[in-house]
Amino acid sequence: MKFLLRAALLATVCAGPAFAQSLHSPTSLPAPDSASMAAVVNGQIITTQDVTARARLLALSMGMQPNAQIIQRLMPQVSKQLIDQTLQQQEINKLGITVSNQEVADAISHIEQSNNIPAGGLQTRLEAAGVPYSTLLSQIRTGIGWQKVLHKVLGPGLEPTPGDIAAQKTALKANLGATRYHLAEIFIPVTDPSDETTAQNFANTVIAQLRQGAPFPIVAAQFSQSQTALSGGDLGYVRLSQLDASVAATVKQMPIGAISNPIRVPGGYEIVQLEDKHDIGNQVQTILDIRQAYGQYPQPVSDGQLGQAQINFINQFMTKAQNAKSCSAVESLNAAYGNVHPSNPGPVNLATVTPPAFQKILASLPLNTLSRPLVEAAGVSVVMVCNRAQEKAQLPSDKDISNMIVERRVELASEQMMDQLRHRSVILQD
Repeated sequence: MKFLLRAALLATVCAGPAFAQSLHSPTSLPAPDSASMAAVVNGQIITTQDVTARARLLALSMGMQPNAQIIQRLMPQVSKQLIDQTLQQQEINKLGITVSNQEVADAISHIEQSNNIPAGGLQTRLEAAGVPYSTLLSQIRTGIGWQKVLHKVLGPGLEPTPGDIAAQKTALKANLGATRYHLAEIFIPVTDPSDETTAQNFANTVIAQLRQGAPFPIVAAQFSQSQTALSGGDLGYVRLSQLDASVAATVKQMPIGAISNPIRVPGGYEIVQLEDKHDIGNQVQTILDIRQAYGQYPQPVSDGQLGQAQINFINQFMTKAQNAKSCSAVESLNAAYGNVHPSNPGPVNLATVTPPAFQKILASLPLNTLSRPLVEAAGVSVVMVCNRAQEKAQLPSDKDISNMIVERRVELASEQMMDQLRHRSVILQD
């Protein structure tokens, strides 16, 4: 689920210099009165304490010092984000959708593994910076639940038919030779005309931080109100004809790496970064042949903490793994632990591997060399790259095209449902 990437992106800032610097200024913001109300959503109270905690989390994700001035500047937009999250959680509850503690724990484990943070380390780092761990847990739980809502509402109609896939493939063939642009986006909504100035000022604040070096994926994961926030704002490769006319005109003039000024589009402001561009059919991609071995713990990790039983299992697993000097040996190791996951996942396009930390491991791992242990909530794994090949990119597979169509449908459904929820709800703000 792409939500895990969102969480992983958030965590990368926790290990960075900006996070470390923030640890030296814990007195920068006084604790708010927990009884004061920032908003009421269908009778459910959002306190100023809730807003402040989320604002601190967002400030950290942008590489900003979470002092009183910064928090005050972020609070209007954060309030709107929390209102939307509350509406989503209310809909999750209404439909009887549950998110298990294990799903949340898996997300946290994925964050920590992807960013070389020891088990339990994320909680320690956030709380040291004055961010309640529950703030992140709540965001993760609602994000997972909202995805379940969208899939439930869309039902069988979510899956593309063979005709849908064929039509998309025909359209792609017709564009061979055309330029495609790899974009990342941050969408700041304007849901009421009175919010215009606030949204524009907020967009300018975000852009200023991005141009000072704040990682775009992290900021997008926290601030963007588009469905692409779940993948760090990544739009993938698109044609200009697929974009709003104002965005297309801006992108056409941008050099690779540039970040746009706020672009007014229907519904709000768009910020885009041009990450790459190429002519369709002329790009080269790296295809990997890999093998992986996975060992499942006798008991899963609880509360995000590795117990002695898991530590002993990891040590035992790695002792055996050290003898794996070839891809066939990795296959044998995986078989020895029950083939819980296939050892050979088939050809892997390096560009599509997520999260970025795992992509980096595969990109730099020498051939026939075992990776470091990859620790998860339910087990531990190692991976080996057997071969790398450079191939001219082909049209996306039917599976990839199907995923593209599903993502577009989920995006549209999310926008429509949020509009409906806002219009039929009673929302009071201080």
